[in-house]
Amino acid sequence: MSLSSALNVFGSGGLIHQHGLMSEIDPMDQGQGAQPWSIDRVGVVGMGLIGGSIALDLSQQGVEVQGLVHREVTAERARSRGLAPLVSTDPSCLQNCDLVILALPLESLLSPQESLIKAIPERAVVTDVGSVKAEVLAVWRDLHPRFVGSHPMAGTAQAGVDAGLTGLFCGRPWVSTPESSTDASALAVIQQLADRLGSHWLTADAARHDQAVALISHLPVIVSAALLRAVGEERDPAVLELARTLASSGFADTSRVGGGNPALGTAMASRNTQAVLRSLAAYRWSLEQLEEAILEGHWAQLEKELEKTQSLRPQFLSD
Repeated sequence: MSLSSALNVFGSGGLIHQHGLMSEIDPMDQGQGAQPWSIDRVGVVGMGLIGGSIALDLSQQGVEVQGLVHREVTAERARSRGLAPLVSTDPSCLQNCDLVILALPLESLLSPQESLIKAIPERAVVTDVGSVKAEVLAVWRDLHPRFVGSHPMAGTAQAGVDAGLTGLFCGRPWVSTPESSTDASALAVIQQLADRLGSHWLTADAARHDQAVALISHLPVIVSAALLRAVGEERDPAVLELARTLASSGFADTSRVGGGNPALGTAMASRNTQAVLRSLAAYRWSLEQLEEAILEGHWAQLEKELEKTQSLRPQFLSD
């Protein structure tokens, strides 16, 4: 099967639009000028790595942040870490917030509690930080009139209330996926939020975002997991033990995301299935070409392919 045939099984992808370039869905390019920060109080729902890092940065900038978590022990830890001075387990704490950031696990975001929905003020701007956008928009576009889908592309291997840290978003992409019906002033607020956190602002169609993220984020999780399985299931005990002893920085780099949060990896695959399958088809095809070069002893061809990948890598990674 050719690469194009493999990809056609699962549909087509697309490009991300950088703000300032032409975008058919970007209200920011429709005469909406820059506005001053008009947010007095920010509600952050979920104080894990992303939510905690947002709260920490905003709090240190003097913004009033109200945190909302599920358990009191988490609230106490968030306060003791200085993520936010105000952290509650009662959704009603959001009633005076001008901006609400939903930093929830994907499954919680797609099946939000009724008490959370009712607690969010209608006038507030609402955004999320989920890595899948089409399904999130399908749920939230009808739940709140000022919802803006967004996704900060930043993270570490850590999770939970102890994971938040300052400067996580500085220099990193923050992608928004506005629709034609998106409130332009709400979108402007989310861009201002990204700017305050030092992020690089972009907009994209939700489906194209999901395909792009499948390629550079969700696919690597599956590939890395497969690598760990291949090594971990080595049948020769002596080889396996030696491999464990010799594993160093190269293996650490390629296996990191495969050794991450299992629930998150499963959510990525289950909620972005077609894009992940399309990415896996492309990966499988590429792997087969490299395998064929090795099987046939085509070393010049293999070197040529590796030279190509060497030149490709810098295109996807900033300094």
